[in-house]
Amino acid sequence: MFNFLSNNLLGSYFSTDMAIDLGTANTLIYVRGQGVVLDEPSVVAIREESGTNGKKMIQQVGLAAKQMLGRTPGNITAIRPMKDGVIADFTVTEQMLKMFIRKVNPPRLFSANPRIVICVPYGSTQVERRAIREAAYGAGARKVELIEEPMAAALGADLPVESPTGSMVVDIGGGTTEVGIISLGGIVYSNSVRVGGDKFDEAIINYIRRNYGMLIGEVTAEFIKKEIGSAFPGSEVREIEVKGRNLAEGIPRSFTISSNEILEALNEPLNSIASAVKTALEHTPPELGADIAEKGMVMTGGGALLRDIDRLLMEETGLSVIVADDPLSCVARGAGIALENMDQSIGIFASD
Repeated sequence: MFNFLSNNLLGSYFSTDMAIDLGTANTLIYVRGQGVVLDEPSVVAIREESGTNGKKMIQQVGLAAKQMLGRTPGNITAIRPMKDGVIADFTVTEQMLKMFIRKVNPPRLFSANPRIVICVPYGSTQVERRAIREAAYGAGARKVELIEEPMAAALGADLPVESPTGSMVVDIGGGTTEVGIISLGGIVYSNSVRVGGDKFDEAIINYIRRNYGMLIGEVTAEFIKKEIGSAFPGSEVREIEVKGRNLAEGIPRSFTISSNEILEALNEPLNSIASAVKTALEHTPPELGADIAEKGMVMTGGGALLRDIDRLLMEETGLSVIVADDPLSCVARGAGIALENMDQSIGIFASD
């Protein structure tokens, strides 16, 4: 008994416990006592050596690998091992996690393996959750706790999750949008749609291909979305010059696209998000519904940075919509709060 206790105390003393928001687009790591210390794209560049059974080696992870997207030579592929908020390629995800953890916690003498809190989408299946847990153990965790994204987002946005009042959070990530109604430290209702920042980029690529006969890559689509993308018709029309490949001629060309066209392109994914929010409101118990009508909803995640998306949801629902401070790191900060109170807050962690 004493041995077990001393091991546990020693482990918590020497280990760097961390919370990880393993997202489709970005991975953020929060270290206990330090805050968010890493924010890198969830991209891995893999080099394949020549020969029939050539070894595959990881060339780069994170930002360096993202810069290679769509620009790699034949023997290097840049991939995103997470899709729709869950693991698409287990081995690569495990290696990516290992390298990110090593970046923030370099191996040193007398260091114990860390305890890790990791975020999972609310709608993820038992198998997907187990895969995330296994990847964290494979990356060197001593203990792994899972926390559902709506709960982490609400904690990060400073909502009163423990109190008996209803709070509503809309977390638009790269792969999924999570809508959660939270009260008394638990999720009363949540739904998750596999629409997020990636679907916005995809919609822009398809729109430009259909209307301009031009082919652009993911990186360009993301740039357009950040520069002139909006979710609600505005008074000023912004334009941007874009370069891509003309499909008919097969030659690179440049063309100009306006914010109104991007609004039209994003119509479908935005409607999916709005209907997910309405569905959540329909399933809310009346008492909590009254709280939400009074306080409104909070938006988190990278998708909340899309211009006027709060206005769109305000028009669709008639409720007030607040965008959280630094929405990108909200989920990671919330998971960090759960990590700091890991020994007391048993109820907020999810099971497989």
